[in-house]
Amino acid sequence: MPTYTDDYGVVITYHEWLVESPRAVVQLLHGLGEHAGRYAVLARELNEAGYSVVADDHRGHGQTGMQQWGGDRSKLGRLGPGGVRGTIAAVHQLTGIIRAQHADVPLVLLGHSWGSVLGQILLNRHPRDFDAIVFTGTAYRAFGWMNGGDLNRRHRHLGTTGAEWLSRDAEISAAFFTDPLNFSAQSVKLFGLPDALRLLGRPARNLPSDLPLLILVGSDDPLGGPRSVERLAEEYVRRSGMRDVEAIVYDEARHEVFNETNRQEVVADLLAWLEERVGERRSAR
Repeated sequence: MPTYTDDYGVVITYHEWLVESPRAVVQLLHGLGEHAGRYAVLARELNEAGYSVVADDHRGHGQTGMQQWGGDRSKLGRLGPGGVRGTIAAVHQLTGIIRAQHADVPLVLLGHSWGSVLGQILLNRHPRDFDAIVFTGTAYRAFGWMNGGDLNRRHRHLGTTGAEWLSRDAEISAAFFTDPLNFSAQSVKLFGLPDALRLLGRPARNLPSDLPLLILVGSDDPLGGPRSVERLAEEYVRRSGMRDVEAIVYDEARHEVFNETNRQEVVADLLAWLEERVGERRSAR
């Protein structure tokens, strides 16, 4: 797999699922405690629709984390030098690599869970780097709106894996911890309070009004859920001035909408939205 070295000397591994003459490139940001390889099925579905996908294993995660910590799985989740700020900068560095390699192709940022939180920060700082934004399993980044504690607490009676909160599909929760690159973590305990607080914030003012945003979330998602996502969408419209903001809430779905029992519906919604926004155009850059 290809790699690049970030500003702190950490070697970042990334995955590529490429097609010839892509309609757009999707930069995918995975969540906390997982890795980009879990999105291979979604990436292939996007490939079939004409989209290339590029996704890094974030600092402390997946192949990046294994190399970073000399193969010591017990250290997965530790972000290393620069912490959250270094992690965000490394993700944005990949954005530049993608732009350089696909200069005339629209770029879509797709962030899930912690990846969507990183994505919200990137959107605030570098909005013109992207032609469309998709957030899944996301939340409004403020106290009382985003759960940073035990996300499985209200689902633990449903099974014994500790991952029941992810999906109604029992195979998903059963498989999560059999993957040696996955781990359970709470952001405050893992990163420490100062770095965890860096993940909080509001949508920026005066974001590009023509930048389209799609939010997909399950009604039974313990990270934020419908109330949090509705607040987030409202902020992007009222505070940021974005005109094309759509939020879809899937009834009874949990956190990982691309791994849910209604995943075909979710993927179809994503592809239809991409078709309308970037499927038939090239970036003006």
